[in-house]
Amino acid sequence: MKIELKKKPQNPIIIQGFPGFGLIGTITTEFLLEHMNCELIGEFIYNDLPAIVAIHKGKLVKPMAVYYSKKHNVVILQTILNPKGKEWDIADAIIDLAKQLKAKKILCIEGVNSPPGLKNDSKLFYYGDDNLKKFGLEPINESIIIGVTSSLMIKYSNITCIFAETHSALPDSKSAAKVIEVLDKYLGLKVDYKPLFKQAEEFEQKLKGLIQQTSKVSEESDKKYMSYLG
Repeated sequence: MKIELKKKPQNPIIIQGFPGFGLIGTITTEFLLEHMNCELIGEFIYNDLPAIVAIHKGKLVKPMAVYYSKKHNVVILQTILNPKGKEWDIADAIIDLAKQLKAKKILCIEGVNSPPGLKNDSKLFYYGDDNLKKFGLEPINESIIIGVTSSLMIKYSNITCIFAETHSALPDSKSAAKVIEVLDKYLGLKVDYKPLFKQAEEFEQKLKGLIQQTSKVSEESDKKYMSYLG
């Protein structure tokens, strides 16, 4: 697992949001890509994950790609793949990327399971940067974090995480919109996050469809592989 780059911008902030609870990270990175005039500068290279691409509105969507906003000096890692079983390898590749680019920090966006009975007003929590208190976030004191984010938290010291409470694995654009609102203020992005509240259903259906398609193809590939062995 490695990341190949066409450009190497220096001292950026790296934002990663891999699929997890509520697809918070996936929705957030997708929205930022559409509203920050980002260019594709690289992709993850691997041999041990499903060979999958998606096509959206006639355009190829790489399964794990690296984008860059020159205006904001922000690198965004986007993926539609479920990286289960490869979290440590992916974390190592991201850490190597951060070192190459002399990144200011890695910023992880993640969903956490909300308490039973919570219907509205999901909270946002943070790890790593107390400056996020001024935007209404609370420090996360008790939780279980899984996936690529947990691997990065263990292996890399210069990391900040924003966690959004969400109900399940179903896409949660409203909670993602709250994250984007905080990112807008925290990083000075000047993106209009209000459309995400209005377009929540559209975003959710789009991403849900992409994730379902990739999961289905992955399962079919596994079945075919097992039939070859059998």
